Amino acid sequence: MASFGWKRKIGEKVSKATSQQFEAEAADDKDLANDDDGNWVHATKRRKEILLEDCVKKSKELKDEGANLAENRRYREAIQKWDEALQLTPEDATLYEMKSQVLMSLHEMFPAVHAAEMAVQRNPRSWDAWQTLGRAQLGLGEIALAIRSFQVSLHIFPMNPEVWKEDLSWARKLHEQQKATKTEAVQAPANTKELAQEAIPDYDFESDEIVAVCAAIAEKEKALSASKTVVIVSASGTVETVTETESCPTTPDETLFIRAR
Repeated sequence: MASFGWKRKIGEKVSKATSQQFEAEAADDKDLANDDDGNWVHATKRRKEILLEDCVKKSKELKDEGANLAENRRYREAIQKWDEALQLTPEDATLYEMKSQVLMSLHEMFPAVHAAEMAVQRNPRSWDAWQTLGRAQLGLGEIALAIRSFQVSLHIFPMNPEVWKEDLSWARKLHEQQKATKTEAVQAPANTKELAQEAIPDYDFESDEIVAVCAAIAEKEKALSASKTVVIVSASGTVETVTETESCPTTPDETLFIRAR
């Protein structure tokens, strides 16, 4: 009769030294795998840094090229260069600020205001971006907004004489003129209304003076209607004026005179 027993585990036939060797090799493989992961992450970060550096470098070159074109009044070409630079560095507030200045030179005020607003959004601490925004708003006729932008620019850089003496002073002068114009426009209809009311006086047609004048005019009309004046020209050319009354009309001989009124 066969006897049965528990099966031995496979590992029981492996010596202790061999087992330690396996464990050491497994640990080395694990460390190598960890090193490979770290190298891959580091390499990826480094590639991103190199790519960013290249974008910044290329963007600066395009920015400088655009600046040279703008100095030579080749504004459209300058804008094209700066747009290419913005594709590489979209957070560069200086590019938007320079673009806004060139758009103002081209009298395109709406795009200029938009570009200046983009510059302010990306760098709220840039006093020159706020100054450019104020100038663009002033060109658009938004005087109150321009004054606020100039004030923010001065708050960031209080010692800037250009903003204080030129931009803000000019904007405030325009604001005072605008207020005076609005006041005159409001007062003009009121003055016209007063003149119209004075042109038609309010008479009392039942007063004694008006009644007396009407009576005098009626008497005069009555006297004129009671008598008629006739101018008679004779055949020989003699002119004679005859007054006729209703009670005694004067009728000359029609064979001798021609009647004319």
